[in-house]
Amino acid sequence: MASYESFARVYDLFMDNIPYEEWGEYLHGLLLDFGVKDGLVLELGCGTGSMTELLAGWGYDMIGVDNSVEMLEIAQEKKAQSGHDILYLLQDMCEFELYGTVGAVVSVCDSMNYITEEEDLLQVFKLVNNYLDPGGVFLFDMNTIYKYRDMLGDTVIAENREESSFIWENWYDEEERINEYDLTLFIRREDGLYERYEETHYQKGYTVETVCRLLAEAGLKLEAVYDAFSSDTPRNDSERVYFVAREQEKTARQ
Repeated sequence: MASYESFARVYDLFMDNIPYEEWGEYLHGLLLDFGVKDGLVLELGCGTGSMTELLAGWGYDMIGVDNSVEMLEIAQEKKAQSGHDILYLLQDMCEFELYGTVGAVVSVCDSMNYITEEEDLLQVFKLVNNYLDPGGVFLFDMNTIYKYRDMLGDTVIAENREESSFIWENWYDEEERINEYDLTLFIRREDGLYERYEETHYQKGYTVETVCRLLAEAGLKLEAVYDAFSSDTPRNDSERVYFVAREQEKTARQ
């Protein structure tokens, strides 16, 4: 997963159109529906901690994992302001380690799409299965191939604000199903001048069938697949899909 470096400084500014409260309520509702009312919850790809903070506010004991120092620094600032007892770990989700198991693992805002190799995605699923309590729940979302191919691919998105501006260029490789994001940032300095930064990110689109197969290979039991923010079956034009899986191997051994 690419580490947000310069973009971390303005990430929350440009993501202020994301309805985190609504997304958080949906995620919280899914946790409750699948029996996770409290206890330890791990968020993979937690970024600046916006969703982590919301879940902590609902009473979960949160652990956040991200591989960007810059993003976690901002998450720590939010933690200091909120007073929530959140443990943040600087780790790659493909190699993350915990001291024990957790009741649930969540990953949102298409963090899983940053894993561009099937074997790496399988490894993440295996690690999740290893660190879940018996019967623990895994909830995550993914952008769809439709979104990359028909909505984002070969588009240019730009936004200009007083504090900073960005140009976001997309290229979609249909054969590899990988979307390349080229970000050019202009961030205002204290002296009023703007400094230019460039970053490149890659995300991969997976079919629902592939994700379900990898979950099964990792030993997780698929519980549900939803069109995002609903309980509906995904459509051909769904832009984001939620997966719900459950740990079953430890449960079977009990």
